[in-house]
Amino acid sequence: MKSFRIGLMVMAAMLGGIGLAQAQTAKDLVGAWRLVSNIGTMADGTKNLNPTLKGMAMFDAAGNFILLNARSDLPKFKSNNRLTGTAEENKEVVGGSLSYWGTFTVENHDINLKIEGGSWAAWHGTVQKRIILSLTGDELIYDLPASSNGGSNVNTYKRIK
Repeated sequence: MKSFRIGLMVMAAMLGGIGLAQAQTAKDLVGAWRLVSNIGTMADGTKNLNPTLKGMAMFDAAGNFILLNARSDLPKFKSNNRLTGTAEENKEVVGGSLSYWGTFTVENHDINLKIEGGSWAAWHGTVQKRIILSLTGDELIYDLPASSNGGSNVNTYKRIK
């Protein structure tokens, strides 16, 4: 696993000029972050940039977090009532959005997210790891090595000031 992480960081540095993670404490994450890029790598190696995905992450000094992601092109329900969406409208919203919250720690280039609740119940009570590829004052880049797409996702956030 260690060689996998080193390989990810070296590959990110070579491909995108990304430096290795400089900051590695929970304190360095505290604040609000806006998702600016989500690049998925499918199980077959195909890369997929998702330009419609928008998101926000917030980390507080007490070790709590919340992450919210949603595609900007989600359908508006014809009924104008979220409780009476059609099967297709509901499918699009569930597949195009994700929110979760809980507590976090930072250890060895990993953000460990202990999920307390969210829109994907299968994660409740689990710990999700994000590998920090780069963390500077205003930019956070992490990899989610086992994402819903069957591959991985590299997410880039900018600090909200």
